[in-house]
Parts: sequence; structure tokens; C-alpha cells
Amino acid sequence: MLFNSYEFLLFLPIVFLLYWFVFRNKRWQNLLVVVASYVFYGWWDWRFLLLIIFTSFCSYASGLLLEKYERRRGVQKTISAANIVVNLAILGFFKYFNFFVESLSSLVSGVFGYELGWVTLNIILPVGISFYTFQALSYSIDVYKHSIKATHDPIEFFAYISFFPQLVAGPIERATNLLPQFQNERRFDYAKSVDGLRQMLWGFFKKLVVADNCAAIVNQYWGQYQELSGLMLFILGILFTFQIYCDFSGYSDIAIGCARLFGINLMRNFNLPYFSRSIPEFWRRWHISLTTWFRDYIYFPLGGSRCSKWKTIRNVFVVWGISGLWHGANWTFVCWGLYHAVILNIYNVLGIKTKRENEPKLVEWGGALSV
Repeated sequence: MLFNSYEFLLFLPIVFLLYWFVFRNKRWQNLLVVVASYVFYGWWDWRFLLLIIFTSFCSYASGLLLEKYERRRGVQKTISAANIVVNLAILGFFKYFNFFVESLSSLVSGVFGYELGWVTLNIILPVGISFYTFQALSYSIDVYKHSIKATHDPIEFFAYISFFPQLVAGPIERATNLLPQFQNERRFDYAKSVDGLRQMLWGFFKKLVVADNCAAIVNQYWGQYQELSGLMLFILGILFTFQIYCDFSGYSDIAIGCARLFGINLMRNFNLPYFSRSIPEFWRRWHISLTTWFRDYIYFPLGGSRCSKWKTIRNVFVVWGISGLWHGANWTFVCWGLYHAVILNIYNVLGIKTKRENEPKLVEWGGALSV
């Protein structure tokens, strides 16, 4: 189900009224969130529900096992590693199987002149699988690191994984922020609901008015870019810049505003990225939930920048290579990630400081009319 669909226009007020005026108990509200989220997600294809349920169950069970064997660190490492492997294997199969098969076949054919004869599969990529997989992994990792206690309530946990406003396109929430909100009682707040609707309206404006209209022009002319003048290509580049930003941030605003209707605060995902004064600052402001996820769960465990310069350079390449692959199963995305790794490492090698005293600070919660 899409936000900009007639089905969602009917779906949202029904869930809102049931949530606040019928199911007033926290547990019943959480159960409604799970059911509504599964309806929202299964609208494309009900078979997708099997994956999100299995992913949720694996991470929920791993949290309980990690708590049970709290004093046996070796067992905890095995449990955490197993959950990570299972979730990444599911993600890898559905998103990257054909990519790796085709890449390996092309490599063998080009180097050895031997055709492997392997076949690709007609795999349907489940919507939002990258988002909810990362959200599930962050929970088990945080339990392992004792950043959060394991939850014993499956309804709360399944609501955390499947919460429909941010299920298919983020923000990628952390259990330390979102899960406690499902564990606490919530009361209807008129001002907060109005604020949420205002932010949703702003998000719809960015998505439908700006992004979609820019996309119509870009798609019309980009297919014949060889015939266009330099000025026209420049204009198309500017339009695509607005398109991609208003598409992503508009969807985030809709998600954040929608969550506020249900008394839930999601993290801000964009923070004036086009006003950045350097590329590192840009990536601290763009798709914040994703970049901070890679920072906290990959970059920092590798040593971050608190190691030798060469290891720091390596860490940046690892993170951005994975980031490129996360964005899409194509070598162009991998090259895109490595390209940014090269640029960011230039800053590291030259010791250029990019954090400024007057840099706008990250607002933890999404607010109305955020840009």
C-alpha cells in the first residue's frame, strides 16, 4: 500500500479511530498496530508477510536467548552471530542472489572463457526488506551490547519491527528509541495529531508536487540525453537533485507525521542536507537513520577513526562499499559507494576538519515542516 493511494486514504482514518477511541489499552493498541501494519505491508503480496514474521521471530527469540545466557559471553556471541547470519542470508538471497550469480558468471566467462550455464531466479524483491532487516538486527545487537534489555512481550516487539508508517522506507529506527514507546501507555494529544497532519501535508507536497513533477520532466528527456545541449543537461541535473531529495525526504516526513498521529516519535531523517558546507557534513544530514546505522554497527566496531590512519581509510571503504551495495544490487551502486569513500578519505588523509561550531545540530525527533 502506498501513502499516495486511495487505499491509504481510507486505511489511515480507520486505524486512527480504532487506535484512540476503541482500543485504549496499550496492549490492544499494540496488537492493532501489528494487524494494521501487516494489512498495509501485505497489500502488495501477502507472501511478503512470511518473511517479516520470520525475521521478527528470529530477532525476538535471539533477544530472549541473549538474556538467558547473559553470563556466558561465548554463547551470546554464537546466538548474536547466528541471528545476524540468518537475517543477512534472507536479505542476500532476495536482493543479491541474481546479482552475484550474474557477476560470477561474467567474471568466469571473461577470464577463462568458460560459460557456467547458471541460471538466475525470478525472485520478487520484498518491499522494505532492507529497512526492517536492519531494524531487527539493531535490536539483537543492542541487547548483546547491553544497550537495551530484551523484551518479553512479542506483540510489542512485532509492533516495533512492523510499524507501518516507517516500514517500507524508513526512517530505520533503533529499539532504544522506538521499542520503549510501545511499552508505555499513550494518550491522545490533539496538538500532536495536528502537528503530525501538518508534517504529512508538507511531505505530500514535496513528494507529489515537487518530486513527481520533476520526475516527469527528467524521465521525458533523460532517455535522449545525447541530443541535449549542455544547458539542458544542467537544468535536468538540477531538477533531478530536487526530485531525489523531495522524494526521499517527503516520504520521511509523511512517515514521521503519520507516526505522530499515533503518539509515536520517529527520528528525523533529513537535516537541510543541501546547505552543507562539505561532503562529510552532507552525509551527516542526508538519510540520517541509515548513515548513523552504518556508523554505529559497522564503522565503530571496525575501529572507526580511533585507530591508525590506514585502518581508518580501510573502514571508510568497507562502510561505503556496503552502503553502495545496500542501495541496489548493481555494480554502479558499489562504484558510487567507493567513489564517496575516496572523497571522504581525502578529508581523512589531509586532516581536514568538517565539523563546525555553528553546524546545525541534529534534531533527535522529526518535527513539523522539517526539511
